[in-house]
Amino acid sequence: MDDSSNSMLSPGNLFRDFTASIVVFLVALPLCLGIALASGAPLFSGLIAGIVGGIVVGSLSGSHTSVSGPAAGLTAVVSAQIANLETFDAFLLAVVVGGLIQIGLGIAKAGALSAFFPSSVIKGLLAAIGVILILKQIPHLFGHDTDPEGEMSFSQPDEETTFSELGTLIDGELHLGAAVIGLISLALLVFWDRTKPLKNSGVPGPLVVVLFGVALQALFATFGGSWSVGASHLVQIPVAESLSDFGSFLRLPDFSQWANPAVYIGGITIAIVASLETLLNLEATDKLDTQRRNSPPSRELLAQGVGNVTAGMIGGIPVTSVIIRSSVNVNSGARSKLSTISHGVLLLVCVGLFPAYLNMIPLSSLAAILLVTGFKLASPKLFKQMWSEGRYQFIPFFTTVAAIVLTDLLIGILIGLIISVLFILNSNLRRPIRRIVETHLDGDIIHIELADQVSFLNRAALDKVFTEAKRGTKVLIDASGSDYIDPDILSLIRDFKNNIGPAHGVSVSLRGFREKYELHDDIQFADYSTRELQSRITPDQVLTILRDGNQRFRTGHRISRDFGRQVGATATGQSPLAVILSCIDSRVPAELVFDLGIGDIFSVRVAGNVIGTKSLGSMEYGVAVAGAKLVVVLGHTRCGAVTSSVELFDQRADVEQASGCGHLHSIVTEIQQCIEPDQCRGIGEMTPEAKDACIDSVARKNVQRTVHEIITRSSAIRQAVDAGEAMVVGAMYDVKTGEIDFMIDQAVTAETTGNVNV
Repeated sequence: MDDSSNSMLSPGNLFRDFTASIVVFLVALPLCLGIALASGAPLFSGLIAGIVGGIVVGSLSGSHTSVSGPAAGLTAVVSAQIANLETFDAFLLAVVVGGLIQIGLGIAKAGALSAFFPSSVIKGLLAAIGVILILKQIPHLFGHDTDPEGEMSFSQPDEETTFSELGTLIDGELHLGAAVIGLISLALLVFWDRTKPLKNSGVPGPLVVVLFGVALQALFATFGGSWSVGASHLVQIPVAESLSDFGSFLRLPDFSQWANPAVYIGGITIAIVASLETLLNLEATDKLDTQRRNSPPSRELLAQGVGNVTAGMIGGIPVTSVIIRSSVNVNSGARSKLSTISHGVLLLVCVGLFPAYLNMIPLSSLAAILLVTGFKLASPKLFKQMWSEGRYQFIPFFTTVAAIVLTDLLIGILIGLIISVLFILNSNLRRPIRRIVETHLDGDIIHIELADQVSFLNRAALDKVFTEAKRGTKVLIDASGSDYIDPDILSLIRDFKNNIGPAHGVSVSLRGFREKYELHDDIQFADYSTRELQSRITPDQVLTILRDGNQRFRTGHRISRDFGRQVGATATGQSPLAVILSCIDSRVPAELVFDLGIGDIFSVRVAGNVIGTKSLGSMEYGVAVAGAKLVVVLGHTRCGAVTSSVELFDQRADVEQASGCGHLHSIVTEIQQCIEPDQCRGIGEMTPEAKDACIDSVARKNVQRTVHEIITRSSAIRQAVDAGEAMVVGAMYDVKTGEIDFMIDQAVTAETTGNVNV
């Protein structure tokens, strides 16, 4: 990623960040006031928190898009602590203590806990905030402003609920002038966002909406009556008469309360709740970031701690990362944290110098901006996506949404986290292991792969798998991917390995356990070809092994092999089950397409899988000396050697002159004996489909001819076939699907050698 996209001073970012900061400032203004009002704190304390969150936290934060300030999720905590400490000044000391604790958490790298937040809860938080914005802003859009802006709880200070507040509109509790401004603002905002020239003009739609709302408000004031928008429907910033009067808005903590235990309890409460909300909102904001940048969570805790110490020292309520302002920031096109810092500067300058002008902004215009933001956060596309991810994602997601909407932000998040944890535990209880039945050379093996974390909660499920193992079963317990195994589980495995398994005729093998667990690798079955296995297996059984291996290869269920152990086990000798004569084509590695291990086959490779003196000698050694039970001639579709041979045949060209290779003649001559004169005439003029069909037909005939030549020219292999100790079969590998088609009808066995002309 280009570093310039992260720089505050990049020329490409300056304009975007500044325009975004204006929109965030306009949205933050009523929210800061409303949250302070809902918390029972002085109105100006909310503005102080917004200024500190923008300038102080924004400067120290490692996030490029997160915006900090007073948070709706803390209203209940702030209100309770102010009541408990009896004075606001004593509460400010608790805010300072909470900030110091957050600084300590940041230094201790406690932000790493954010990695454990389930994504379903994070997405649920985003959607819930969107739903709440829609429900809460509809009354403000129509001029019903009894509930303060920024209040997010289901039960409201005006003794209404989120839903009953909507019902008041039906009863006619709306303001005509404010409603007209709100509806026009909403229409203008949607029109601006959907009109490309306007959207790309660089002028933010929300700013236009606010200016238009101020103009309409001034116009309606001349109409009088129900058209006139009164102060209760406008932004209401405390106005200082002088500089000294402005300074009186600032408050110092009551340090005389330093020995009051309630101060420290309040500080701990604020630190825990503010940190949890910050980390959740930070994760959610990173998911909104169009550049998908990751913010350092521990640094964010440190920044929030410094911000809360600063806010507490000058009379502000606690700050956290806040999702509403952060989402507005992202949607407005912010590129760096310059937007966050600038919005704090705008709050400071405008609140200090131009409060009278800010008090002309209608709340219904701001409600339109937040309403559109809500629709973007709670889009139907997000709900559809979570539904498609299954119930283990959708139910925690939807529960989080419902819980936040029907209670408040903090309680809803905790409910969402609890439900998500329960689903995770349920998933682990149901599937603490991966149980696979694998067909090895020595028969079926129940392969049990333990999870990376195996706790005592998984004991019942694992015990059930052990109990269901039937007599004569071979079981492999694989801990290769496990980072931690509970002592109770280790005790269960030891008991099953040493006592229960043998008593019930179950052979138990172990693999991948760490040395500290004192369970050593012990494999009691053959997952590679041994002399004993080779001596008792039949050619038909080897053919079945190869077929099953190809099916595993195609379906992605390849056997998990310990190649290191196989290397050591085969170091003293080899006992291959089959000899595979295949083409040198890089797309057809025999061991892989048959899902085989080290030492299972002899692999002979030559262009066009044709027979020559040396390749035939290698195959004779594999059957007559090494004891292989099966010979497979493996051709493949779209074979390059066959294609070249057919084209040279059609052109009647000399091999060496055409290719520059002096030793290809013997290979091409072998393949060309399988071409019928009229079969591929004019191959250069054929359609791709017809050409492929012609080439594949010649390749198949070439395989059949090679099978015949092996029996005809090798008395050693023919004698093994006559004795029933070997079989020769052709096969075609499809390079598009990975499937191998065995030509069983043309296989050479003890019963069919009499039909082969030798």
